[in-house]
Amino acid sequence: MNFEKFNLHSHISAGVEASGYSVPTPIQRQSIPPILEGKDVLGLAQTGTGKTAAFVLPILQRLVQGPRGSVRALIIAPTRELTEQTHQSIGVLGRKTRLRSVSIYGGVNIQPQINTLSRGVDIVSACPGRLLDHVSRRTIDLSHIEVLVLDEADLMFDMGFLPDIRKIMKRLPARRQTLLFSATMPDDVRSLANEVMERPVRVQVGHTKPADTVSHTFYPVETHLKTALLKNILNTTETGPVLVFTRTKMRAKSIGYKLEKSGSDATALHGNMSQNKRQKALEGFRSGRYKILVATDVAARGIDVRGVSHVINYDIPESANAYTHRIGRTGRACETGDAFTFVTTQDKGPAFSITRVLGNKLKHCVMEDFDCTSPVPEQQSGRKRYGVQRDKSNRPAKSKPPVRSRSKNRPVAATRRNTFIN
Repeated sequence: MNFEKFNLHSHISAGVEASGYSVPTPIQRQSIPPILEGKDVLGLAQTGTGKTAAFVLPILQRLVQGPRGSVRALIIAPTRELTEQTHQSIGVLGRKTRLRSVSIYGGVNIQPQINTLSRGVDIVSACPGRLLDHVSRRTIDLSHIEVLVLDEADLMFDMGFLPDIRKIMKRLPARRQTLLFSATMPDDVRSLANEVMERPVRVQVGHTKPADTVSHTFYPVETHLKTALLKNILNTTETGPVLVFTRTKMRAKSIGYKLEKSGSDATALHGNMSQNKRQKALEGFRSGRYKILVATDVAARGIDVRGVSHVINYDIPESANAYTHRIGRTGRACETGDAFTFVTTQDKGPAFSITRVLGNKLKHCVMEDFDCTSPVPEQQSGRKRYGVQRDKSNRPAKSKPPVRSRSKNRPVAATRRNTFIN
């Protein structure tokens, strides 16, 4: 089956061809026909299965012949990167349709977004918070929405966006087509789907397990040796672009800095960065300027970077679902990839849940000539294992505060031997 079976407008087919798409992915084959028929669709698919094009192409088909200049399609996503990525996909696939789109998210100046909206757009890709900001300013009109897409719905719930989503829903026309895509189906997502969708067509593509195109390896290691193991793997393994996941923003920043200092083409991506720096890091990784991107889950969720050969979990994800999301960054579009996960003695819980999902697909590996169990050194970076050992050799002696006599309430100077006068 190819894209010609969908009978897309010639201008859209041109965009598909220019994008290099030839054969639809399973999620595209199953979801595009009912969306083209105007039905609500509930799509369950792991990241990296081509779901963005699965809803963008039918939206373009619906809007290409009709009035222009009013917002007729709204796509809501949880992160800035995913919002911008969707906007770019619309630009590529719909380049010949002359449909206009805009991406709306926080962390950047709102005025350029207002200016673009005032000139008239057909499709808006937005994060919930900044979208509500525009609603309150009356700089966007949602009364003409024909299609609503909720992308990465499970992550939006994890990030606490449900109240914002409900506020947005109240501004939309009751008669509309609603499309909801999620990698997992927790109770909150199922409940929202029942509220906002009308007899949805359910499309499910292997959402419970990581992609079959990815090999999975656990590396047992002590916590203090993780960075050394990471460097060892990167230095001895033939890789393409590599994504390294950490649990915290500070750790992503620290690991990115250490890799850069050791000579690697590495950068970090986390929530404490400005939007301009985040975009610069992501574009640098996409273009090949950076070979390694160290990121947190939220920052990297949904980003589409082709050719990622390895995903390395510096910190093990907290659940099997989170593992699926991370690993979805590699092995995309029928390519193969590798997933390496560092597992410490404190990671038994999440390691067990991931093992249950992977079964016999999971391998355990120990690097040759690398002791992954050596104890913490007695002295490391000027610190003892229990306490801090400071180097005082080059520091000026600090003056001692006066010692007060117990018998009289007046200061008495301390002797040079640091003995106390009683």
